Amino acid sequence: MAEGITIIPYIYTLDGKDYHSYLDYREQPVKEFYDTLRAGKMASTTQVTPQRYVEVWEPILEEGKDVLYICLSSMLSKSFEMSQMAANELSEKYPDRKIITIDSKSACMGIGLLAVSAKKAQDKGMSLDEAAAYIEDLLTRTHHWVMADDLHHLRRGGRVSGAAAFVGSMLSVKPILTMRTEGKLEPLHKARGRDKAFAYIIGKLEECKYDPAEGPIYIAHSDVPDYAQQMKDMITAKYGHKDFVMNHIGPVIGAHTGPGTIALIFAGKAKRLA
Repeated sequence: MAEGITIIPYIYTLDGKDYHSYLDYREQPVKEFYDTLRAGKMASTTQVTPQRYVEVWEPILEEGKDVLYICLSSMLSKSFEMSQMAANELSEKYPDRKIITIDSKSACMGIGLLAVSAKKAQDKGMSLDEAAAYIEDLLTRTHHWVMADDLHHLRRGGRVSGAAAFVGSMLSVKPILTMRTEGKLEPLHKARGRDKAFAYIIGKLEECKYDPAEGPIYIAHSDVPDYAQQMKDMITAKYGHKDFVMNHIGPVIGAHTGPGTIALIFAGKAKRLA
């Protein structure tokens, strides 16, 4: 993540213990997290409280700085609502400062794409309002295409229906999900086998008009680095793209997707209305 971006980690609970989901996984190695899920344990997640936002933002405001916050999709968590409550409270206490909270309608590295873009906008001299308007537009053009090996994790978290999870459990069927315009993760397609699933997802780079000017192609995976490398190699072979950011799906999202999930995230043309 770019320098100058403050991360507010979510909390997840696994095997009776709470962990903060820092980007460097300082409290639990990410592979240990996924190995624990593979062993049959279930993880749960907790939204960020208004008080936590206040604790992080208030020192920034006291320094005479403003805050632009980009939150996990409000369709996946109530943290955005909590951030608005904190912003309202602090705005009364610091009337000369500005706090803008944005519902990213994104997840995982999609939020990272937006955060890095916001920092670049700041570095180019955009005002807070200008940067916020740019991000509000960019999030409508940020695409998430996801292949899940097991939809039962998403079913348990209420992210997909039981019927969709049953279909996803069929032999060799790889369910493909996308993030809708409103920020809801939804099953969209089924492919026979991983290669066909990857080919379908990779085709979205062309269909959705990936725009290299808006940043690299992001590939996120839940402890399947070989899947990520295969997807990267297939993209390079088909389109010649070489600008990638590859990383794990963190425990907060991974608690709901489970191991074996891979996501392709990029900025392109505006999404069609869901």
